[in-house]
Amino acid sequence: MVFFGNLEWQGFAEGGMASMIAGFSTHPLDLIKVRMQLQGEGAAPALAYATLNGSASGNVDVVGRRAGPLRVGLDVARTEGVKALYSGVSATLLRQVLYSSTRMGLYEFLKHRWQDQGPHEGSGLPLYKKVTAALVSGGFGAVVGNPADLAMVRMQADGRLPVHERRNYTSVGNALSRMVRQDGVRSLWTGSAPTVTRAMLVTAAQLATYDQIKDTIVENHLVPEGFATQVLASCGAGVLASVASNPIDVVKTRVMNMKVVPGEAPPYRGALDCAVKTVRAEGPMALYKGFVPTVTRQGPFAIILFLSLEQIKKVIET
Repeated sequence: MVFFGNLEWQGFAEGGMASMIAGFSTHPLDLIKVRMQLQGEGAAPALAYATLNGSASGNVDVVGRRAGPLRVGLDVARTEGVKALYSGVSATLLRQVLYSSTRMGLYEFLKHRWQDQGPHEGSGLPLYKKVTAALVSGGFGAVVGNPADLAMVRMQADGRLPVHERRNYTSVGNALSRMVRQDGVRSLWTGSAPTVTRAMLVTAAQLATYDQIKDTIVENHLVPEGFATQVLASCGAGVLASVASNPIDVVKTRVMNMKVVPGEAPPYRGALDCAVKTVRAEGPMALYKGFVPTVTRQGPFAIILFLSLEQIKKVIET
């Protein structure tokens, strides 16, 4: 039985449901990634606060060393409670509904429209067309999902701030409504430039790579078709997406999380200014902060995403 009259709409529903499952499952790793990406930004206040309170809320220890992913996760659980590892999960789920449904549905739509005909029929879409479809769909998805992405980053980062500086959003709805009231509707697209760039890179590296690896494995009979093929393709897609997206992800996180004080210049004038200031202050490798949790999240995220997607497709299209 087919639940949707138009096959192309199934891609949006299938992608959204699979992404929500993957997003919820890997949310703690994403939170740790965000906290690590903010390490070194405003390091002095964070270190002073950590020392004063006998804790490492700024994700640095008392001698200023950067904490690793395990330390950051344990610190969050110890100082803010285990539930804090799921801070911003409501925004994550909304982001997946908006961003991932759009990018995955549009990707499937474009693949269907651009499928080669004639002598190439049945041979699959060429890689360059898969990449183009992924770039376009990722960009559109990012524009649609930016408000939820912004709320998610701020909710995940809130616990690292001194208590009097926290935004204390209670839910994604509360976050979005307060941002609109305080800064206007346009503020919901803060950081949209790096968000769109990141989304295009991630979608191309993730969806197009998954399809290409899976097609290659199947065509060359490298492993039995099915679960093993899906896992191998998912892992490859996850690693490549992490390598391609981490620098722009650091910039996106910092731009979205910055606080603008009325009457004062914002910390960053935009994505490029943020990247330049980050490299000057912390060195080029600062753009790969949070890479370990990014990889450890992207791998499981891709596996859960694509395995869920394959199963959901079977249910919906049966």
